[in-house]
Amino acid sequence: MQSDIVEKIDSKKLRGGYYTPQPIAEFICRWAITKPTQKVLEPSCGDGNFIEAAIKRFLQLGVPKNKLFGLLKGIELVAREAEESKRRAASYGLNSTTIINSDFFSYISNANGDGHYDVVIGNPPFIRYQNFPEEHRKKAFEMMEEIGLTPNKLTNIWVPFLVLSANSLNKNGKLGMVIPAELFQVKYAAQTRIFLAKFFSRITIVTFTKLVFQNIQQEVVLLLCEKDVSDNPGIRVVELSSLEELEKLNISTIQKSAVKSLEHNSEKWTKYFLEEYEIHLLRKIKTDPRIKLASDIMDVDVGLVTGRNEFFMINEDTAAMWKIKPYTQKVVGKSNHFKGIIFKEDDFDSNAEASFDGYLFLPPAKDFEDLPKACKDYIKYGEEQNFHTGYKCRIRKRWYITPSLWTPDAFVLRQVGDYPKVIINKTDACSTDTIHRVRFKRKIEPELLALSFLNSLTFAFSEITGRSYGGGVLTFEPTEIEELPLPILKENNINFKKIDNLIRQRKISEVLDIVDEELLIKQLKLRRSDVQRLRAIWKKLSDRRLNRSKN
Repeated sequence: MQSDIVEKIDSKKLRGGYYTPQPIAEFICRWAITKPTQKVLEPSCGDGNFIEAAIKRFLQLGVPKNKLFGLLKGIELVAREAEESKRRAASYGLNSTTIINSDFFSYISNANGDGHYDVVIGNPPFIRYQNFPEEHRKKAFEMMEEIGLTPNKLTNIWVPFLVLSANSLNKNGKLGMVIPAELFQVKYAAQTRIFLAKFFSRITIVTFTKLVFQNIQQEVVLLLCEKDVSDNPGIRVVELSSLEELEKLNISTIQKSAVKSLEHNSEKWTKYFLEEYEIHLLRKIKTDPRIKLASDIMDVDVGLVTGRNEFFMINEDTAAMWKIKPYTQKVVGKSNHFKGIIFKEDDFDSNAEASFDGYLFLPPAKDFEDLPKACKDYIKYGEEQNFHTGYKCRIRKRWYITPSLWTPDAFVLRQVGDYPKVIINKTDACSTDTIHRVRFKRKIEPELLALSFLNSLTFAFSEITGRSYGGGVLTFEPTEIEELPLPILKENNINFKKIDNLIRQRKISEVLDIVDEELLIKQLKLRRSDVQRLRAIWKKLSDRRLNRSKN
């Protein structure tokens, strides 16, 4: 049964697409294995990079080759990968029982008392829930539930590998793993962050300003966790530029470096790139009762999902060619369609003149035979191209009618480069799902809200609340926009048109100078030094994010 399941899965997919560079495997083994008697587990050993690095580390510590047996255990689901691991272990005199061709979760559940280790090392598979065999996934999730966790269909398979490996450690155990950087910031890993913060006394996270795995855009971190340490407990982040710098890194220097207090909550860990005093300032602001969340004043929702933009999103020339202009709805589909913080008819017209796809094909909500000829012709064209066979279109009563069409009070970008902003909607345009739609929850002057959003406090929290995956872009789900602290101007002493013009000229520093002075210093009475620190926090985190896209 197991072999049948595994054969259906490409080993690259099962392994997450790549293997660990040797310098990383050697560094983690150097950090984790410090005594010649430690018992080591590698839960997803692949073709043996970590196994060989661990063996070499034991040899460095003076363990004779004939004494290696029993110190290492490697588990690997894919048979041909397990055989390669066995071959590499055998070259150092270890017999084949060092490597077990098995599902890790079944192996540790059947360990019968032999399932606790001093050290766990590895690079678990980075694959989505649906790509992992049901038989193994079910077992993993059951075991997570047994220790009080609640996985779901968003859970990437590296999560059970991490938490169940940690749970197999002895009292003073150490865990060193290669983990996706999304650990810092995705919501589905929130429970994992809480688990790690409670389970380990000290956590060190090594990050890289350059991507260290060839041919992929996955940002990874080295997660180094220690149980029951009495000295220097907390969390630290060590940022390196490259693998070459990692090879030169002095581990004793890391162990002596300062740590920050580790909170046992679901907050994202991006904040740990900051200094302790900066984190303290953000915590203080979050408890200020005068500063409400954006959700207090607005609802944020996803834009409409066409199911096939190639068909539904058209420019003015296409609408004229098919004679379907009367059967279209104005729509905004890309963030660069917004130049300022207000979107007016002349902005839409400028986009149309530039041949942007600013029209949504939206025929009457009628059966095909009752539609105007122009609509029928365009729909027939779409069916000839098989546009109607896509999932989103296929499940509709009428595939050519895009649902959830409503005109928002404002827009907010789902993905941002430099900074987030609220754009007031003065047209009847809607937006696709690349741009979120905003409804105001209570009566407010729209210009006041758009201006208020452009402050250093909200910007600082945006870098912690949003998510960045290594390409420089900051991404927000609707709830993440709603969670941003958003102080609101009580009096509008700012020239809106001037700010809008400055935004269009990309002069955000001048904008922040003006809004911070009026909103944060004059009206909110924050200390100027704190406002300057908030600006520095935003710049530090945004510069780090943007610089990664250049490497």
